[in-house]
Amino acid sequence: MNFRRLLTTCSLLPAAWFGVSAQTVASSALTLGADDELLFLSDVVVIGSKQNVERMPGSGAFIAEADFRTFAYDDVNQIIRRTPGVYIRQEDGYGLFPNVSLRGVSTTRNGKITVMEDGILMAPAAYSDPSAYYTPNAGRMSGLEVLKGSSQIKYGPETTGGIMNYLSTPIPHGRTGYVAATYGSDTDLRLHANYGGRESAGSVTLGWLVENVWRRNNGFKTIAPATGGGYNGSGDTGFERNEPMVKLRLEFATAAPQSLEFKYGRTDIEADETYLGLTDPDFRANPFLRYAASRYDHISTEQERLSLRYTIRPTAALKLGVTAYQTDFARNWYKLNDAGVGPAGAFRNAAEILAGQYGDSLIDVLKGGAAGRLRVRANNRTYGSEGIDTHATWDFTAGQVHHKLEAGARWHSDYSDRFQWDDIYTQAADGSATRTTAGLPGTQENRRAESDALALYVQDSITAGRLSLTPGIRYERIDYTDIRRSTTPASLSQVTGRTGKSIEYFTPGIGLNWTQTEHVTWVGGVHRGVSPPGPGSSNNGLTEETSLGFEAGVRYNNRTDLSAELIIFHTTFDDLIVEANAGGGGGVGQTSNIGQVDTTGLEFALSYDPSISRGWSVRNPWQLSFTRTHAVLANDVNATGNSGGVAESVFSGGRKGNHLPYIPKWQVALGTAVEADQWAVFFDAFYQPRTWASANNSPLLINPDASSAAGLQPALDSRYGRTDAFLLLDVAAHYRLTKATTLKLAVTNLLDWEYIASRVPIGPRPGAPRTVSLGIEHRF
Repeated sequence: MNFRRLLTTCSLLPAAWFGVSAQTVASSALTLGADDELLFLSDVVVIGSKQNVERMPGSGAFIAEADFRTFAYDDVNQIIRRTPGVYIRQEDGYGLFPNVSLRGVSTTRNGKITVMEDGILMAPAAYSDPSAYYTPNAGRMSGLEVLKGSSQIKYGPETTGGIMNYLSTPIPHGRTGYVAATYGSDTDLRLHANYGGRESAGSVTLGWLVENVWRRNNGFKTIAPATGGGYNGSGDTGFERNEPMVKLRLEFATAAPQSLEFKYGRTDIEADETYLGLTDPDFRANPFLRYAASRYDHISTEQERLSLRYTIRPTAALKLGVTAYQTDFARNWYKLNDAGVGPAGAFRNAAEILAGQYGDSLIDVLKGGAAGRLRVRANNRTYGSEGIDTHATWDFTAGQVHHKLEAGARWHSDYSDRFQWDDIYTQAADGSATRTTAGLPGTQENRRAESDALALYVQDSITAGRLSLTPGIRYERIDYTDIRRSTTPASLSQVTGRTGKSIEYFTPGIGLNWTQTEHVTWVGGVHRGVSPPGPGSSNNGLTEETSLGFEAGVRYNNRTDLSAELIIFHTTFDDLIVEANAGGGGGVGQTSNIGQVDTTGLEFALSYDPSISRGWSVRNPWQLSFTRTHAVLANDVNATGNSGGVAESVFSGGRKGNHLPYIPKWQVALGTAVEADQWAVFFDAFYQPRTWASANNSPLLINPDASSAAGLQPALDSRYGRTDAFLLLDVAAHYRLTKATTLKLAVTNLLDWEYIASRVPIGPRPGAPRTVSLGIEHRF
């Protein structure tokens, strides 16, 4: 598929569709109104507003821009944690590599949820390799939408978990701008600016927006000097990110209102980030330390995204739209893979080294206090996606029943290409190191995965009086190709194997919304979900993961100062897929189906503002959210490693009835504020109890399934055991200098809580410490 050819074709659509000529466009005196703005926005948004949540047949959340601008958040983990039914696993402390779970699915790199920006797939390769080494930066967004359960028929491919849709800055109605600057802990500097407007000429309106978001941070960790004295250490553990964006939109006030929008964006990240954690004793002594062996670790990423979206309303009841899109992503994460003692010692798994499997000798190598070898891998990969997404919405009434019938089709193609190599550094006893073997690109891993997918859906929202039913069905067909190339230097372009596989499936669902009274609404639904297995399944016999989810609940809104929601859900996952991904605890083992998981839970949300009914001179909103989850294995797990070797998945050793890794049994968030016209103070608290880091549910750092390899004993593994409970308290204060200018002070993790946030990718790693930031924003 050639995207630029698609752009050329789509650019002709406004004058060609439905017989609307250029003369009609030029002569029409119609102007676009609010309904016509919604004509375009309905293609971008999933929910649209907090008010729309009440009318949904299933569970969801809309997080507005003000909700995360308050505390200067751009880490999606901070933004989304107060949403019931959402679980987070922190990794880097900044949200560069989020791990989000919805209702108990795996937290691995967002791989089990559908991530979109303005309704367009944003995973590097949503079908071939969905792991979130790229995710949209929440700090540049105007909103974030979350769908769970029976509301997600229209979206895929990951439908066992749910949807996160990021909403980018919209084109403003008038000529306006925004600029914000923030400075904070760890030399954190952020700049965010945008400017846009609309210009009309007759019946044609041109809308435009330019934006750039930039951030640089030195990091909150320190690379320790080599204990042997041959390396002096470093404080460079941060990142730099730059994101320009431009939008152009033409609106045609014709007899059939139309719009055409072009969007281009780019994200560049340079980060001194590592997979390597610490030993447990070293973590307790200083959680913000990094070993000297991680000093070479660095990731570079580049992502480009462009789209062309066309919508038209031929009649008041019918809306049609088509979007052509393309994303390209490249990254090279150069990071420590393993280490060996002396000039010829065998390379050993770093997670086992940290747990003491090989005594202190290899730990000393990581610390730079002993002679050894460090093998650093260049995880060099490129990804690409492109597609055409079409949809139609028809509103009509038959007798006393109103229908909103929606249908759509998406043609999508993506790929993931790995062209990796290993470098070897020889380390002297004093910790100084020299690269003695420079790897050749393609000699460690050299393969390509491709996916071509067709997705169709139809959904009808049927409303009769106070009752609304929303049945729907989604169909997907995916054609996978897995290509293996030679890793021999002389023949890197030679294809050594090519396999293919096609799968197709249906995911039906139905949702219910019954308005009992003006204040009380009941909701419920049943939904089948599927998580596709990826191109590698053509080699390893993997099958798609499926789920059957049920939800029921009630919403209350007194229309003045109090609203609440209570949802009960149950989901059964069959053939749960565990990725062979070190970032999610999979190591070098095989991606595998591990069987059945049952998840049952309760979600509760409450909003209350006593100042409204009491007539206070200041506003005092309160928000409470609570989630209770029982997510357990329904069978024993016997994950395997490559060629029958040591199993390295954190699901290894799981037994029937054991709890899933990184899914807390409960969590709670509480927020409040005191807001006057010129000033405001905000408080936000989040508590999560400790979780199991592995499915064997043992506090010991032991992988019992390692004994499945002949002659091996259960291996010590630093990814096993538990995380820590933590309480995060954030505080912010705002002061309005003028109507257009506001000064903002924010403190996150006010209590400076130190805790193990995760044990993957490799060993214990902390959440971010206390940070302070001072910023100013101006709108004009």
